[in-house]
Amino acid sequence: MAGKVVIGSDHGGFSLKEFAIKLLTEMGYEVVDAGPEAPVSCDYPVYAEKVAKQVCAENIPGILICGTGLGMSMAANKHKGIRAAMCTNEYMATMARAHNNANILCLGERVIGPGLAESIIRAFMTSEFEGDRHLRRINLFDPQ
Repeated sequence: MAGKVVIGSDHGGFSLKEFAIKLLTEMGYEVVDAGPEAPVSCDYPVYAEKVAKQVCAENIPGILICGTGLGMSMAANKHKGIRAAMCTNEYMATMARAHNNANILCLGERVIGPGLAESIIRAFMTSEFEGDRHLRRINLFDPQ
């Protein structure tokens, strides 16, 4: 088992969330689906909060998906201890983890397709924080 990850979306990210759940399960992760259960109109801050709380409580990574990824990243970053990164390519996802110790990946279903999403998710989930000077910088804005 690769570990545990929590994922949530709004209606604009629902289809990509379902794709990501299948991918993460195939990668060996235990996936917690924070909702929604159907692609009906809903408020993204509700799901950003659910995922952020579980990420902090269990010290596990999270993924949030909406239409652009922007709303989810803004809502998630309001929570103490969260470093959510909206990524549109693999390099951003790798650097978000390696240099910024991001604990939530935010994606936009209307911005990227499933193929690119798969590459981004794989990059995020397999990259590790480098620490050292990067930790010093993170502590300037997110003291532990």
